[in-house]
Amino acid sequence: MGIYLFISILIIIACVIQVLVVLVQDSKGGGLAANFNTSGQSMGVRKTADFLEKSTWVLAASILFLCIIVTAAIPRDNAAQQSRIQTQIDNAVDPNAVPVLPSIPVTTDEE
Repeated sequence: MGIYLFISILIIIACVIQVLVVLVQDSKGGGLAANFNTSGQSMGVRKTADFLEKSTWVLAASILFLCIIVTAAIPRDNAAQQSRIQTQIDNAVDPNAVPVLPSIPVTTDEE
């Protein structure tokens, strides 16, 4: 249960970071990169856009990978947990079965 919870928290954190990275980007090439107009910077307009795009892809791939891993880490206890559908199937009554009614003894007046 511990690894399942840990990976689930990692997925939530990666999703929040992914949302923030996508919101920083601008679909027309602006966004955070539009604020850096000086050409002498080490991380200028082009590098910021490249970094945001690469981080988007890395986060998307990591979310996919973590989702696959968390599927394998789902806690399973076959003895304790049974499907509700299977329980209903086991307890179902056949609708075509003829009900067995108690027989009433017939008494005659000939005694």
